[in-house]
Amino acid sequence: MYKYLFLALFISAISPTFGQSFNNAQKARLCLQYYRNGEFEKAAACFEELHNKDRSHDYYYERYLSALFELEDYKTAEKVIKRAIKASPEKLERRVDYGRLYARQQKMEKAEKEYKRAIKELTGNQIQISRLANAFQKQDRHAEMVATYEKGEKLLGQPGIFAYQRGNAHRLAGNAEEMVKAYLDAIEAVPGRLTNIQAFLQRYLPEMTGSYDALKTELFRRSQKDANNSLYPEMLVWVYVQEEDFESALVQARALDLRLQENGSRVYKLAQMALNEEQYQAALDAFAYIVEEKGKTSIYYINAKEQILYTKRKQLSKGFAYTEEQLRTLEGEYKAFLKEFGQNAGTYGIMKQLAELEALYLNDLDQAIQILKVAVEMPRLDRKRLAEAKIQLGDYFLMNQEVWEASLLYSQVDKDQKDSPLGEKARYKNAKLSYYKGDFEWAQDQLEILKGATSELISNDAIDVSVFIMEHYNLDTTANSMRLFAQAELKIFQHRFEEAFSQMDSIKLLYKGHGLEDDIHFARAKVFLQKLDYSKALSELEQIVANYPEGILVDNALFQMAQIYEERLNQPEKAMPLYEQILMEHMGSYFTVEARKRFRKLRGDGV
Repeated sequence: MYKYLFLALFISAISPTFGQSFNNAQKARLCLQYYRNGEFEKAAACFEELHNKDRSHDYYYERYLSALFELEDYKTAEKVIKRAIKASPEKLERRVDYGRLYARQQKMEKAEKEYKRAIKELTGNQIQISRLANAFQKQDRHAEMVATYEKGEKLLGQPGIFAYQRGNAHRLAGNAEEMVKAYLDAIEAVPGRLTNIQAFLQRYLPEMTGSYDALKTELFRRSQKDANNSLYPEMLVWVYVQEEDFESALVQARALDLRLQENGSRVYKLAQMALNEEQYQAALDAFAYIVEEKGKTSIYYINAKEQILYTKRKQLSKGFAYTEEQLRTLEGEYKAFLKEFGQNAGTYGIMKQLAELEALYLNDLDQAIQILKVAVEMPRLDRKRLAEAKIQLGDYFLMNQEVWEASLLYSQVDKDQKDSPLGEKARYKNAKLSYYKGDFEWAQDQLEILKGATSELISNDAIDVSVFIMEHYNLDTTANSMRLFAQAELKIFQHRFEEAFSQMDSIKLLYKGHGLEDDIHFARAKVFLQKLDYSKALSELEQIVANYPEGILVDNALFQMAQIYEERLNQPEKAMPLYEQILMEHMGSYFTVEARKRFRKLRGDGV
C-alpha cells in the first residue's frame, strides 16, 4: 500500500512540470507555424511569451529574435540580446547576434567590433569554441569561423584539433589553397581520418577551380619538408587517380613501393585501376614494373605477366591501331608465357586469348582450333570453362566452314549446361546457325524459346533476330533475298568480307527497293568498324539515317555514329548532337538511357 501511495505522490509532484513542458511544446509548434506563414507579429508575440517563461531556452530566444528581425524591430531585439549577454556572458554566440543586429542596419563597423570581441573573449572551453564557430557559420562569416577555430586550438594547446572544421570553413569560403592545408593538417592530427577526408575531397574538389593543383602543390611542399612521411606520396597517388593521370600516380606508387619495401601490391592495384579506366599504357607500365623490378619473388609476378597480355589484347578490341609486326610480337609473348607456365587449367585464360588473337587478328584458324582442342581435353578444366572453350571452338569451326563440327559442339554445351547462361548461349548459336543455312522456321522456333532466356544479352539478341526474320521473311515469294542475306552474314562471321559485300550487292540489284537495304548498310558498317575504317562505317550509317528515316535501324545507326565520334575519333562535339537526336526523336529507343547518360557527361553535367 505504501508503494502505491509513494507512486501517487511522485506522479502528482511531476505532473505540473510535465504538463507545462507539453503545453510549451504545443505552443512552440503554433509559434513556428505563424513564422512559416509570414505572420511575424503573431510569431514574435508567441515566442516572446515562451522566452519570458524560460530565458535559458536557446530555441525560444533564437526564434523570438528572428521574428523581431523580420519585423525590423531592432530596438526590442537589442534589448533582448543585451539581456541574454548579461544573463549568460559565456555564450559568446550572443555577441554574434549583436553583430548580426548591427549588420542588418548596415552598421558594419559596429558589427565587426562585436565579432572580434566574441573571438577575443574565447576561453579554453571546447564546447564554447564550437558554438561560437557554428554561430559564425550560420551568418556565413567564414573568416571569423576560421579565426575562432585557430584561436581555440591555441587556447586548448592542441594544434589540429579543429583542422577538419577549418577545412570546411575554407571550403565554404571558396578558398581552395587554405582548405587543402587544413584538411592535410586534420589527417596529420588523426591519420585515421584519411579515408573520410578523401571521400570529402572527392565530392568537393571538382566544384572548386584550381583545387587539384592547390592540393598537389601543398603535398609536394610537405613532402620536401618531411621526406620520410609516406602520407604525402600516398595522397599524391590518390589525387592523380582522381584526375585519371595514372602515369603520374605510378611515379609516386613506385617510389612508395621502393621506400616501404612492399611486394608490389600498391602498384598492382593501381595497374588494375588504370586498366579499368582504359588507360592501357599506364597499366602496362605498372604491370611491367612488377615483372621487371619485383621479379619472380613477388606474389603478383604471374598475374602481372598475364595482365600485360590481357591489356595488350584489350587494346585490340578497343580499336587500337595495330600493325602486323605488333600482332606477331604479341603472339610471341603469348607463346613465351605458355612455354614458361605450361598449357593447363591455370593458364586456360591465356590459351583462350591466344586462340582469339590467331583467329580474329592473324587469320590463322587452324592454329586457333588446335589451341582450343588442347584446352577442351585438359583434365582439370571445370565444366564452366570447358563449356566456354567449346563454344569458342565451335565459332572457329564455323569460321573455317566446318558447320557440322560447330553445331555438334554447340549442342554438347546446350545439353551439358541446360539451364545456365552458357547453355542458352550455345542454343542461340545453333539457332543462328539454322538462320545462316536458310532454315528460318526452325530458327524462329528456337528463338521464340530464347526470348525468355535468363541472360538479358541472349534474350535481346534472340528478339532482334526473331523480329528481323518476321519482318523480312516472305517479302518476296521465294524468300531468296533472305537466304542470300543470311549467307552474306555468315560470310561476314567467317571474315570473308569481299564475298559478303558482293552477295549484298546482288540483293540490291535483284531486289531493288527491298526492305533489306538498310540492313545491308548496317551490316557493311559493322564490317568497316571491325576493320577500323571509321569514315566508311560512318558513310554507311549516314545512309540509313538519311534514306530510311522510318526504319527500325535509325536509332541504332545514330547511336553507333555517336560512339564512333566519341570513342574512336575523339570528336565529342560531333557525338553530342547525335545522342541528343536519339533523345528528341526516338524516346522509346533501347538506346535512350545510355544516350542520355553519355549526352550529359559530354555536356559536363556529371552522371
